[in-house]
Amino acid sequence: MITLKVPEHIGIIMDGNGRWAQNQGKPRTFGHTAGLEAAKRIAKAASDMGVKYLSLYTFSTENWKRSETEVTFLMGLLKYHLRNEYRFYQENGIRVVHSGSLQQLPSAVQKELTDVQAITAGFTGLTVNLAINYGGRDEIIRAIRKIRGSGPGEITEELLSANMDHPEIPDPDLIIRTAGEMRLSNFLLWESAYSEFYFSSKYWPEWDKDDLVAAIESYQGRTRKYGAITE
Repeated sequence: MITLKVPEHIGIIMDGNGRWAQNQGKPRTFGHTAGLEAAKRIAKAASDMGVKYLSLYTFSTENWKRSETEVTFLMGLLKYHLRNEYRFYQENGIRVVHSGSLQQLPSAVQKELTDVQAITAGFTGLTVNLAINYGGRDEIIRAIRKIRGSGPGEITEELLSANMDHPEIPDPDLIIRTAGEMRLSNFLLWESAYSEFYFSSKYWPEWDKDDLVAAIESYQGRTRKYGAITE
């Protein structure tokens, strides 16, 4: 049971969809479909627990290196679910935003991302930040280009933060990675400077509310010092 303050912002690297499917003798695409269902479960659980922001690493700038068949399937899956989950967003008051570059994404996916953000803009519950065609290094470069485009001047931490994809979203308190991997993989590089980390050996499609509770309870046992010394 969660009795202490929950993280305001949780980021999740949803890893292991393909391996989970292959372990069952099924194609990787089966795992991606199951992974989206897991994302819905965790979004609902996070909303119920009072988490304010949930960033989901959905498709990275490096994922374009995968096979054309897998990428095409993933783009179709994103398009379908973005359009068909409106009722889920409405029932749970979920606002959807997007991090990453729209460029390179298929026009149909771009449209669905634009539409879902507009439709859910007034919802006041959990904000789900979908990191699609997202890379932490790419976000930093795009932020610097925005600053340079606005004229000369000193680049400060505050100015760079203000030009990230969503400066209104606080830095993640907790970053979770599934499937036994222990690295950031270019996820929220700037924003995660003082995040706590939680690594799970379970594949992402296996995740449910109990796993999220365990991650939050682990987080609640940490002392966040931000470089200071605490007694």
